[in-house]
Amino acid sequence: MADMKSEELARKVASTAVGRTDFISRTAADTAERRSAIEKIQAVIKEKHIDVVRVCFVDTQGQVRLHAIQSRHFAQAARNGVAFTSALLAMDSANLIYQNVFSADGGFGNNLMGGAGDMLALPDPATFRLLPWAPQTAWVLSDLYLTNGERCPFDPRWAMQKACAALEEKNMRFLGGAEVEFHVFKITDPHLSLEHCTQPGKPPSVMALSHGYQYMNDQITDAMDPIINPLRSALLAMQLPLRTLETEWGPGQLEVTLDPLVGIDAADAVIMLRTTIKQVARRLGYVASFMAKPNLPNVFAIGWHLHQSLADKTTGRNLFAADDALLSDIGRYYVGGLLQHVRAGAAFSNPTINGYKRLNANPLSPKRAVWSVDNKAAMCRLVGGNGDPSTRIENRIGEPAANPYLYMASQIFSGLDGISTQKDPGPPLNDNPYAQTHLEAMPASLLEAVDALATSEMLKNGMGKALIDHFIGQKKHEIGRFMSAVTDWEHTEYFEMF
Repeated sequence: MADMKSEELARKVASTAVGRTDFISRTAADTAERRSAIEKIQAVIKEKHIDVVRVCFVDTQGQVRLHAIQSRHFAQAARNGVAFTSALLAMDSANLIYQNVFSADGGFGNNLMGGAGDMLALPDPATFRLLPWAPQTAWVLSDLYLTNGERCPFDPRWAMQKACAALEEKNMRFLGGAEVEFHVFKITDPHLSLEHCTQPGKPPSVMALSHGYQYMNDQITDAMDPIINPLRSALLAMQLPLRTLETEWGPGQLEVTLDPLVGIDAADAVIMLRTTIKQVARRLGYVASFMAKPNLPNVFAIGWHLHQSLADKTTGRNLFAADDALLSDIGRYYVGGLLQHVRAGAAFSNPTINGYKRLNANPLSPKRAVWSVDNKAAMCRLVGGNGDPSTRIENRIGEPAANPYLYMASQIFSGLDGISTQKDPGPPLNDNPYAQTHLEAMPASLLEAVDALATSEMLKNGMGKALIDHFIGQKKHEIGRFMSAVTDWEHTEYFEMF
């Protein structure tokens, strides 16, 4: 028998080079529906002459990690998975590795994640998009698996999927509507010289497109149009259900709202939204930031208001709406759960140190576990009521940098706990929610929130103890770095005086 030619051998090896051969057979993901969807994607890749597919997953920080694979390998990636090092989940917000990833368990307490070895990302075909700003490039989100075919316990998307499954067991579905604020500024100096390439790097110097502080003013909106229009076009091209994109209060401050989406789609949409806004802005010479309170003069803090309701899985009926009451019993108990678990849940709604600078300093942000009818000083604002089929709860505590999977999952599990225990939130407090000093206060810091999360057996049972413990460890490392850093405030306050 003649030897196999080198070229033929190379092609044979390349045909199975991505991921682990037939990895999907080790999982429960190999369905006829998924195979059909992948075939349709293959046809789109061919028709649109796509060269590269960015296969992505979202880490616990809410950051998107990716491998950019050549499109000819996408069918392999869909079946074999795409390998990512488990070390990516051991990185803090500065991408500093804070645990021993080369130990037998990688610091995760799981021997399948040792040695900075592989996790496998299986693309979700429902999230496949063509990137309007990157020629011949596609993008897709993935679910994370361990090499034995089990779901990775630290995958935030799985936490949200478990929350949605818990609802479906009760014949309910989650509807989430994003109302997210962000800043966009023109870059005057990107600070990309090598001395600025620290970890993390020096942020760019920026200028505003308008002075701001003219709320919903047409002149301010027009001044921001050079960036608003490209962002709007890109969001629509990403198939996001854009409702509004407009100026807000301070300089450079914009707000985007989406139509409500069902289940995991609501969280996926926020990831797509942030990816789109940041990358399109940067290519045009701007920086878009979802940081709650930037350290820039005269810049106003920003938030993320999460609109949420539950629907009957069979009929689609809004389970928060009631003909003879402001809010149904299910809706009231759901609110009761949100208020009861607000301190633990704040670790997910406000997962950065900076997010509490907004809550503490911004006179327009919620301060206590209060619900109200259409009062925007409350944590939970009832929108609608008395027979309105669009009745929903708007949680106004969140920061725009929150991981949408963990934020929404924590809301669902908190609400479900309220429903199961019939937690009465009491009557809505409509007169000055800021004056309700007898009610539960928001955590004053990320440390307070993380400590509250550590005591929440409800969230550990729902979202997974391994995930919660890992998240707490990650955040305590971040807090430790912050506590050991000397701030400008400290230097100004103490250096000359003492």
